[in-house]
Amino acid sequence: MFTDPKEYDVIVVGAGHAGCEAALASARMGCQTLMLTMNLDTVAQMSCNPAIGGLAKGHLVREIDAMGGEMGINTDATGIQFRMLNTKKGPSVRAPRAQCDKKAYQFRMKYVLESQDRLDLKQGAIADLVIEGDQVKGIHTTMGVHYQGKAVVITTGTFLRALMHVGMQNAKGGRMGDGVSGFSDCLKKLGFEVERLKTGTPPRLNGRSIDFTKCEKQDGDVPPPHFSYLVDQLQPNDHELFTLNRWKDEMFHVEQLPCWTSYTNQTTADIIRDNLDQSPLYCGIIEGTGPRYCPSIEDKIVRFADKDRHQVFLEPEGRHTHEYYINGCSTSLPIEAQYQFIRSIPGLEQVELMRAGYAVEYDFCPPTQLEASLQTKNVSGLFFAGQLNGTSGYEEAAAQGLIAGINAALQCKENSPMIIGRHEGYIGVLIDDLVTKGTKEPYRMFTSRAEYRLLLRQDNADLRLTQRSRDVGLASDERCKRTQSKADQIKSLKKELEETWHEGKTWAKWLRMPENDWSFLPATYQTEHAEVTTQVLNDIKYSGYIDRELAQIKKHRELEEKSIPHWVEYDKIKGMKREAQTKLKEINPRSFGQASRISGINPSDIALLAVYVKRGK
Repeated sequence: MFTDPKEYDVIVVGAGHAGCEAALASARMGCQTLMLTMNLDTVAQMSCNPAIGGLAKGHLVREIDAMGGEMGINTDATGIQFRMLNTKKGPSVRAPRAQCDKKAYQFRMKYVLESQDRLDLKQGAIADLVIEGDQVKGIHTTMGVHYQGKAVVITTGTFLRALMHVGMQNAKGGRMGDGVSGFSDCLKKLGFEVERLKTGTPPRLNGRSIDFTKCEKQDGDVPPPHFSYLVDQLQPNDHELFTLNRWKDEMFHVEQLPCWTSYTNQTTADIIRDNLDQSPLYCGIIEGTGPRYCPSIEDKIVRFADKDRHQVFLEPEGRHTHEYYINGCSTSLPIEAQYQFIRSIPGLEQVELMRAGYAVEYDFCPPTQLEASLQTKNVSGLFFAGQLNGTSGYEEAAAQGLIAGINAALQCKENSPMIIGRHEGYIGVLIDDLVTKGTKEPYRMFTSRAEYRLLLRQDNADLRLTQRSRDVGLASDERCKRTQSKADQIKSLKKELEETWHEGKTWAKWLRMPENDWSFLPATYQTEHAEVTTQVLNDIKYSGYIDRELAQIKKHRELEEKSIPHWVEYDKIKGMKREAQTKLKEINPRSFGQASRISGINPSDIALLAVYVKRGK
């Protein structure tokens, strides 16, 4: 065994979206960081659709950016189409989405990682963890290298004992063309519970064989909505933005590329039904649970048999490729069947498949084995993030990676962990859901999961989270300066609107009327920053609902702040159901608020717990 002479503070295993954010956060907070990946050529690979954001996911990306993460900037730098979704609905459910240049996203992120101070990238596969007592001390690789580290973040994605399926054929691998990891055996030996999940991806099509005249065109928004709070204030002397400016101006044209839509039909459905006996999901070959909210085309045809058609989206994979992603057609049917049903869709009658769709099943660790910091309960200094925790999607993975990287760095500095509350961000909702409730299917973020949606809008993530990030040493001075400037502008404009009268009302009261908006106001009320103007309008329009949410947060804060002592023995709480005792022991909640959100725990259980704690040890 060769021991690398360099001692690291944080070791990040995996270079997907979770690994990238974890490694950058740790290094930017001053920790010597190692990123280890099985293949340096697939750093930040977009294994499925090369798109970032969408409903609720866009909120996550803006929060990642507000805290100093990289996903938002990387998306703005490499996007080929930008849209704001749900613009006709309320501000709480609007969210940005971008189609990215698949390879450009990957290459730029790799360059950012390679350029980051205190961060080393190395190729290798983890074989084992080095643990002394209950503290992690480093890792061993399959090539016999020992890396020393004070904290380890595991972000292995879909590669643990991964198996890919196309019809009755299967092969080992977490992604077509890549290998597999047996590291889950190590986790089992350490006492971690390991279960199975499944995900899938659709075929990729040759754009030259698509008849776009039979499809509906879908253009991006003009001007394009961006993800990063810094993108509209580029300055040559700002290092964080200089990289973005150089890539955006020198490497890419400004025009956006269109996406296209078409629809399946009865013939499509008949072909799929005729081939269900060759689908590994319906034959019982795949044992893992698939994503309910991103179903395969087979699932759609079976579960929604009453629907005459299903919409599909044809989305370009990059500016310099003819390859198209057919969104809405994830499948694991045999290649012959894939050709048949794809060619039954208008516009795709003569289409050529460049890559077949396939399903992947893989190991994951139920996230109830984690603290809210994403540190494992079994081993101190060991953190899990990404699809290893049962989530689905780049954005969910990146959000976890960011928090895991921050907390790994904080632990190395012997500081308290950073916990984002449910009232502070979608990141807080995501992690609390995972560690409190667990998941039996790939977890996907939705706006409906957040209780305080009007407070957690995508337009105010910087006001909510940038200072929190600065307090732990991640967000830059420049980012905080701009956030404070924005907050001052909002405060000033609100004050003016609340003190200036119009038609017997203050402008603020006048704007609360549903039929009134900014277009009725004098030009003097328009600021040079449209985001400030829009945010003030949203705050005024929905002030009553926002005040109600703030009151709810205040009411529930007492439960959230009331911690559960470490000496509590749930088995000894008289009158509490055995089921409740078992669940509380399993989750080991940090507060009464978290305990109240555990599935199966009711108010009477919380009351009994409160009496037990009040009596004392």
